[in-house]
Amino acid sequence: MSALTALALFIGRIGRHSALQPAGPPAERINGLWWLMFWCLTGVFILVLGALALALVSSHRRRLREPATPPAGATDPATERRMTRAVGGAIGLTVILLFVLLVASIATGRSISPLSAPKDALEVEVVGHQWWWQFEYADPDPSRIVSTANELHIPVGRAVKLRLTSRDVIHSFWVPNLNGKMDLIPGRNADTWIQADRPGVYRGQCAEFCGHQHAHMALEVIADPPERFDAWLAAQRQAAPLPASPLAQRGQQVFLSSSCPLCHAVQGTTAGSGVGPDLTHVASRRTLAAGTLPNNRGNLAGWILDPQSIKPGNRMPPTALSPADLEALLAYLESLR
Repeated sequence: MSALTALALFIGRIGRHSALQPAGPPAERINGLWWLMFWCLTGVFILVLGALALALVSSHRRRLREPATPPAGATDPATERRMTRAVGGAIGLTVILLFVLLVASIATGRSISPLSAPKDALEVEVVGHQWWWQFEYADPDPSRIVSTANELHIPVGRAVKLRLTSRDVIHSFWVPNLNGKMDLIPGRNADTWIQADRPGVYRGQCAEFCGHQHAHMALEVIADPPERFDAWLAAQRQAAPLPASPLAQRGQQVFLSSSCPLCHAVQGTTAGSGVGPDLTHVASRRTLAAGTLPNNRGNLAGWILDPQSIKPGNRMPPTALSPADLEALLAYLESLR
């Protein structure tokens, strides 16, 4: 990859990953606070530079008018009064400015706190792993609970309350377009909420260094119109479709007889482990390995055979398969939509 291509990709990601492009109420309040602080501090910066320039000009003019050096300690009473008023005014302005920023910061913090989330918010549990995200959609009926990985689907215009925890080390959940950062601490639960007021895909990232592949612990929040979200959720509640072709049927046998079921689950089969991501609908996801790779056939094959060369240090071991078995397994996994 050339340097220009890498720079273009980086700029593209930053454009989709910016707190200055809010897409929901919490992010809008954070954005408003940011701009308030920016303009206040810009004004302070300009005033300080202006005062410095005025002092330099006044000192230069005074030396031109009075070339003789005044006695040590001698101060003109009028000048001293002006300096006293200027310092007093600066102190007063500083106190007022700090008070305004304090009130604005407290008000913003209260408006984005979990207690301010609407009562009808959708509830999702977020679990951080080294190095991927697990999302579990709550439901009073345990059979209707949905578990997915690295893609958080939400309905447009509805608040989503997130309960955050970690299985290993401290992670930090951050989707800049939707809300601020929130740490995930092992053994503790933390709550936050997000809301997207327009459809789109919003990039998120772990914002706390959590190990070797911290930079490859990304996520996507996909905001869909309510009817499309309901259809997605209903589809996620279904068991994996039965493989239709002979090749996919053989691929299912390869999957179940390999080491895959020791870590992964596929609803409707005997694979039920929760160590790694649930693969029941893996073919419907946009990326692999927490945003590391686009989800396509070639990348999926490389990830199965040698994940350590792609994401060194991750918990998935290499899987040795013959070309025929790999082809069948890929056909099966691609049918899991």
